[in-house]
Amino acid sequence: MAVRSPMPAALTMPRPVPTRVQTVRAIVFAKAPLAGAVKTRLIPALGAQGAARLAQRMLLHTLRTALAAQCAVIELCASPQPQDPVWQSMDLPANIALSAQGQGDLGERMARAFKRGIGNQEAVLLMGTDCPELSPQAIAQAAQALHAHDAAIIPVADGGYVLLALRRFDPSLFIDMPWSTDVVAARTLERIKALGWSVQVLPALHDIDEPADLQWLPAAWSDALRV
Repeated sequence: MAVRSPMPAALTMPRPVPTRVQTVRAIVFAKAPLAGAVKTRLIPALGAQGAARLAQRMLLHTLRTALAAQCAVIELCASPQPQDPVWQSMDLPANIALSAQGQGDLGERMARAFKRGIGNQEAVLLMGTDCPELSPQAIAQAAQALHAHDAAIIPVADGGYVLLALRRFDPSLFIDMPWSTDVVAARTLERIKALGWSVQVLPALHDIDEPADLQWLPAAWSDALRV
């Protein structure tokens, strides 16, 4: 009776799992909450000052949420640069790093932040400030996903994403992206898969961009709706 020779080890080994990245950097991407310059689509409902107050509240909430996740170095990547007086006048949480977004469109600025962190051997979680539903648990889950995946994403209901986590960098994820449209998350996932990277998609949340989105504000934030 013939004895079947063992299958070569290379064919029986499971797909390698990405090695753990020692440091995780959570970058909160934010514009200064100046009246008339932020959350402009909310101005018809809240007025310019009200929209700016809500933007500031969401920014501070996002920073505190990221700190509460306890899984990362926290960085505020700001526009204008951190030395601007508008930032000096805000009561920002302690223990956060500050950096400048620099010049360029949104994709160029995001790419620069990711490239810097990943180039320093860090995994990077980049998040916006428009999603009060984003929790410490969701941020920690995205960081944990990078132990076994190249990327993780938290979509939002309007087709964008509130958080993108990467342990590898490729500029194709940011070039010629139709930002502020309902296909951003889908296009990003298409491009991640085209790179052959593994990705974990986490449960979708709701962000606050349009007056109709105000229903997703926490009940305790009702004072933010006062014009």
